[in-house]
Amino acid sequence: MDVTRIAYSPCPNDTFVFHAWAHGLVPDAPRLDVTFADIDITNGIAERDDDGPDVLKVSYAVLPWIMDRYALLPCGGALGRGCGPLVLTREPGTGTGADLAGRTVAVPGERSTAYLLFRLWAAQAVPGGVGRVVVMPFHEIMPAVRDGRVDAGLVIHEARFTYGQYGLTCLADMGAYWEAETGLPIPLGAIVAKRSLGAAALRRLADAARASVRAAWADPAASRDYVRAHAQEMDPEVAARHIDLYVNGFTEDLGDEGHAAVTTLLDRAAAGGLVPPPPHALRLP
Repeated sequence: MDVTRIAYSPCPNDTFVFHAWAHGLVPDAPRLDVTFADIDITNGIAERDDDGPDVLKVSYAVLPWIMDRYALLPCGGALGRGCGPLVLTREPGTGTGADLAGRTVAVPGERSTAYLLFRLWAAQAVPGGVGRVVVMPFHEIMPAVRDGRVDAGLVIHEARFTYGQYGLTCLADMGAYWEAETGLPIPLGAIVAKRSLGAAALRRLADAARASVRAAWADPAASRDYVRAHAQEMDPEVAARHIDLYVNGFTEDLGDEGHAAVTTLLDRAAAGGLVPPPPHALRLP
């Protein structure tokens, strides 16, 4: 495995995490051939393309459909507290899920963790359910809500810091809902690798990802140009807050608590008929 093909997003947390590895700064790690793609694209690749990259950043919600071919690496992903997707509206309304009954909601992907969390929340909070769900790229959601093309939007990433600029109101925080329900951190984005690479290669990839995270923390300035180059439309302060929120101890290693959070999410979703049961154990062999 002299060269490893990898696909991750241009979001600041991913470029920060993978900067060292992508630039050959992780000793004994395989060289990376990097493709940048938003997570809705990588989710689709993982589901449909057997010839896709060896390593992918995907949504935790897509794991039940891909774990027959991909293994979860315990590092490099996004999982934490206070970082959940938000449901936004133009007007405060009653400030409850009842405001969405029969309404149109924009979401950032049918296989996104954000949408899976929304469905779990809405089953309890929205009487009679929402009216219609519209899938659109995440950067189009806030303008669509602002302009009245949809009644509400489910947003992710740096929208947590910028939705006020669109004059929008936060109706519900999916992370706060999840943490109140379970006491666990919220799983968002996972790093997966092809099972066909073999157990030794998977462990080597996990070690490389973990070393890249540690290198990023050891010298945060080293990745600054790489992060900025792939987040050109983002305010540098917002990019820094993005990294601080989404890169944390669970990025270095999921550990028992992180694995419990992922297992709980998928078990609850499977019990509700939202996803099939995962076909493999989450931990690497």
